[in-house]
Amino acid sequence: MIFTESPLPGVYLIELERLADERGFFARSYCAEEFAARGLGPELRQCSVSYNARAGTLRGMHYQGAPHEEHKLVRCTAGAVFDVVADIRESSPTYRRWFAAELSAANRLSMFIPPGFAHGFVSLADHAEVYYMISAAHAPQSSRGFRWNDPAFAIEWPLAPTVISARDASYPDAG
Repeated sequence: MIFTESPLPGVYLIELERLADERGFFARSYCAEEFAARGLGPELRQCSVSYNARAGTLRGMHYQGAPHEEHKLVRCTAGAVFDVVADIRESSPTYRRWFAAELSAANRLSMFIPPGFAHGFVSLADHAEVYYMISAAHAPQSSRGFRWNDPAFAIEWPLAPTVISARDASYPDAG
């Protein structure tokens, strides 16, 4: 795996290191030892899938509050998404900055997201599927979020959402 740190310390894009032959390729998408060697969080304990039927589906901006903060490893396994993380750590020099990357089935990139960051995405294609590996079981009582178009973060989405849940649309501004 090839780890590239984003402008937000602790957030990484991860590229597969492919062992290719006439059959195609083989690659590891997660290795606890390689993550630990970089100080990247505990082992991942839960996996989830998000299926998004239509392009323009927005999910976010989500995070888990204390004491249920979580590490996430996110990968798009079908279609493509514009994946966004925003620093919500008030003491951080990058507080309220965001970083985004296109994750797709074609580029096979993953994004590692530590605690202290909100996460969201907008699907860029119909039938986009996102696979999450998460460090802790979901704790609904600790679910938090802020509105996807909160001016305090000024996230530059590549398209306006056409499908958004009532919960995500009704989150308050963070600021």
